[in-house]
Amino acid sequence: MIRVLLVDDQHLIRAGLRMLCDAQPDLEVVGEADNGRDAVSLAERLAPDLTVMDLRMPGLDGITATGRILAARPAARVLVLTTFGDDDHLYPALNAGACGFLLKDASPEDLLDGIRRAAAGDSPFSQDVLRRLVRRAMQAPTGEPRTAVALTARERDVLALVAEGLGNTEIGERLHIGVTTVKTHVTSLMTKTASPNRVRLALYAHGA
Repeated sequence: MIRVLLVDDQHLIRAGLRMLCDAQPDLEVVGEADNGRDAVSLAERLAPDLTVMDLRMPGLDGITATGRILAARPAARVLVLTTFGDDDHLYPALNAGACGFLLKDASPEDLLDGIRRAAAGDSPFSQDVLRRLVRRAMQAPTGEPRTAVALTARERDVLALVAEGLGNTEIGERLHIGVTTVKTHVTSLMTKTASPNRVRLALYAHGA
């Protein structure tokens, strides 16, 4: 069971997220907060597996709250869910320690997939955000050239779509395979390429 803490200053958003999570057999909402200060307190008291964090909130904002949560519990997982996907919000959130960054226009399927992946140690990103991260990383100086690995034809198909920034659900629809099968291929790709998350996997696909 994945224990989730929801943080958003809009009651309607929190209610929708709770309903979405409560309908899943493997997710349990253990707490809610409408501001960063309460989020830090609840995260310390409840020790959730994952905190779903809004960024713009009155009082203590989500970026500062994320930093404080991770300062107190370095192994904590904080997944940003926000309306604002610009660099002024993205990079400070990642610098604060957020493990992923999803936009609120994500489909319910992609949001649930992101929650599960974040709790499992992955780094989920919305498609546009991932593309921007990859572009920025590709502009940076490169290190040693990547090591070629043997991939199956299907793994190459999946890798190409990861490089486009597609989520598991979108990849499954594009390739006409189940989401579970996509996850299996992505896990295999990460293992073969020694990529700790989807950003690094996308960079591998681009030859960075």
